[in-house]
Amino acid sequence: MSEEKLNTNDLEENETAVSEVKENKMGVLPIKKLIISMSLPMMISMLVQALYNVVDSIFVAQVSKDALAAVTYAFPMQNLMIAIGSGTGVGINALLSRSLGEKRFDRSNAAANNGLLLTMINALVFLGIGIFAAEAFIKSQVSDPQIVEYGKTYLGICSSLSFGIFFQMTFERLLQSTGLTIYSMISQGTGAIINIIFDPILIFGYFGFPKLGVAGAAYATVLGQVVAATIGLILNLKFNKEIKFSIKGIFTPVGDVIKQIYIVGVPSILMMSIGSVMTYMMNQILTTFSNMATTVFGAYFKLQSFFFMPLFGLNNGLIPVLAYNYGARNKERIKETLSFAIKLAVSIMLFGLVCFQLIPKVLLGFFNPDDEMLRIGVPALRIICLSFPLAGICIAMGSVFQAFSKSIYSLIISIGRQLVALIPAAWLLSKTGNVTNVWWAFPIAEGISLILSSYFFKKVHKELIDTL
Repeated sequence: MSEEKLNTNDLEENETAVSEVKENKMGVLPIKKLIISMSLPMMISMLVQALYNVVDSIFVAQVSKDALAAVTYAFPMQNLMIAIGSGTGVGINALLSRSLGEKRFDRSNAAANNGLLLTMINALVFLGIGIFAAEAFIKSQVSDPQIVEYGKTYLGICSSLSFGIFFQMTFERLLQSTGLTIYSMISQGTGAIINIIFDPILIFGYFGFPKLGVAGAAYATVLGQVVAATIGLILNLKFNKEIKFSIKGIFTPVGDVIKQIYIVGVPSILMMSIGSVMTYMMNQILTTFSNMATTVFGAYFKLQSFFFMPLFGLNNGLIPVLAYNYGARNKERIKETLSFAIKLAVSIMLFGLVCFQLIPKVLLGFFNPDDEMLRIGVPALRIICLSFPLAGICIAMGSVFQAFSKSIYSLIISIGRQLVALIPAAWLLSKTGNVTNVWWAFPIAEGISLILSSYFFKKVHKELIDTL
């Protein structure tokens, strides 16, 4: 072989080596290792998040059952904040990851900077809601004056000071979109720990702090979110080298970038907002039986988060992997990712089903239950958890729709599950006069969701993945 040819081969090998070094890990790391490395930190941070949500309610339950009911009535608006913040983050994440896969770095930077502008706007909107609409929102669900007072106080604080949660979610999404999920875990986990520490201190007035009751729970929540947002900002500036932030970039809206963020983000926002509508309407249905039925529903939502939050952590880890490999047109990595993710999601939810079936009294015991709460709550947990494995499959398949800018399909599925199936089924079952029957609406709705998810998943697979 000639010396010239040897030099040419060496040059090609060097170019290949340089290319591999520059390639993001989402394009080269073995799939199982990649998904675990991307998702596990977020699953852990989501578990911590679930823990502090439950701890929040545990301490509030010690104030009174009315206080716990008030937090439940405030939940739909809190869920709306999460929906808007998280949905915007999904849009930022998908566009940024896809742009990195396509090596369009100017566009990925614009996605990050314009995402921060949208985050500021979201926080200002909820500042207004917290000041002017918190009391009216609680009164629209319940008339008990003590519950209204507790709910107005709690929701007013959380909404008015929502800049913490909005920036926390955005900074975490920016870390996730470039594969730095360990730092996302640090941000979210630290915020959750701060909340857990300050909940009892501010609620009951320990260590010289004033005894604030329900307001203390709200302030502890906000404090945790602000700390998490601050840490997220620092970690992005220090470690997220694939994104370039600039003040000018933040305050220079790029119409096409914002459009692309919301093509993915708006269906995701609407999809999660439907959850707010669903919980609001379920509260209305359950209140016809008793405030305790609504309290049980709130307790269920806190408990199920121990299993759904890790599942959402898995979903958050999947989106950038799928988006990156779609941008890189790597069909085999996409298929392998989906296969492994569905198996992992079902395993998580089967574990949840077993826990809800075997130890419902232990789980409800966290909320200082009386006999009435156990009477309603034990069958509620055992019936609702039958939907868990189906939910695992649907959420894993749904990551494809978000990653490939087909979030409209997720929106249709969410409407079908929660508004077309769940609420009408719950309302009809409530007419039997037995609150236990209402809980069967959840397995029914999840069955509808699985049918719709399977249809759209096959459609996306055929139109997008198979054509790569």
